[in-house]
Amino acid sequence: MSPGPDPSSPFDAVRVAIVGPTGYTGRWLIDLLLRHPRVELTYLASHRDDLPDITDEFPLLAGRLDDTVAQCRPIDYAAIAQHADVAFLGLPHKAAMAHVPGLLDAGLTVVDLSADYRLDDQTLYEATYATDHTDPDRLTQAVYGLPELFRAQLPNAKLIANPGCYPTASLIAVAPLLTHALVKPDRVILNATSGVTGAGRSPKPATHFPEHNEAFTPYGTIGGHRHQPEIELMLQRVAGHHVGVLFVPHLLPIDQGEYVTAYLDPATDDVTQDELFEAIHDAYDAEPFVRIRGLDDALPNVKHVRDTNFCDLTVRLVGPEDKPTVVVFAAIDNMVKGASGQAIQNLNAVMGWDETLGLR
Repeated sequence: MSPGPDPSSPFDAVRVAIVGPTGYTGRWLIDLLLRHPRVELTYLASHRDDLPDITDEFPLLAGRLDDTVAQCRPIDYAAIAQHADVAFLGLPHKAAMAHVPGLLDAGLTVVDLSADYRLDDQTLYEATYATDHTDPDRLTQAVYGLPELFRAQLPNAKLIANPGCYPTASLIAVAPLLTHALVKPDRVILNATSGVTGAGRSPKPATHFPEHNEAFTPYGTIGGHRHQPEIELMLQRVAGHHVGVLFVPHLLPIDQGEYVTAYLDPATDDVTQDELFEAIHDAYDAEPFVRIRGLDDALPNVKHVRDTNFCDLTVRLVGPEDKPTVVVFAAIDNMVKGASGQAIQNLNAVMGWDETLGLR
């Protein structure tokens, strides 16, 4: 059975629904929300004709939810609003925007884990995702939910666009060096790798176990990966000027984890290692989910952030003294900090709560 809200808390629980709970983001959302002391999971809404019991989809959830909650119900905006205050959307890209207007009009706060509201430019969205945007007026109303960079916009927001996993690690890695003017903005090279859960739960030939096991390959690079415009747009937003990005993702033969290595040119010949660390410490020392690895520490490792909402980060000045390169290393769990954990961190920020609630 669900533990429900913390009985020692003097506050009423916020009621939460998940629309589209049968994908990987839904599974992690449920698992994390069941630990949250100020949240009550009340409604799972599925678009399937044959509505599933979520414990049949994910047996690890068996015995942790009330039967009435575990049984998915239809996507009915009025019914969801009757049972919930906040709706998380675990729907695919292009599908979420069909439901966001109805949920908002019903009075719900919406945290959307798809890409449908991450880009505030309709033309850019439609070019990136090769589809018309059916709710363009709300693109500029959505708050981009990366608390480490955009926290000030989150309190009381009604529509939160949860970032992609690759943009999360990339932006955390690079943003402080741009805002402190320590690197040149014209060429940011991002070499990124992710576990196969990032490709979603639906079976695909490239992620079939015999094809993917003991394999390593780039993907989505012809014509540019869909996350590149998101990364570029947000880096330009924090830097206040043009930033040129080259983003190349790869698929790791693991289920969870993500690693980004960023290569940048120093802004001047006299940039030092100490200045690079000062920039990331200045940006993140107060952040509960960014752990900075020093020169004497082990480098970030996907194994060390698995099942957590942490981003492990470090920076090095490498290469010949007369032409060094700034290299930033960042590791996250793509399903937690890169998706469902970050969505809950955003909920905490929207509500004005401690952002660590329900997370580790």
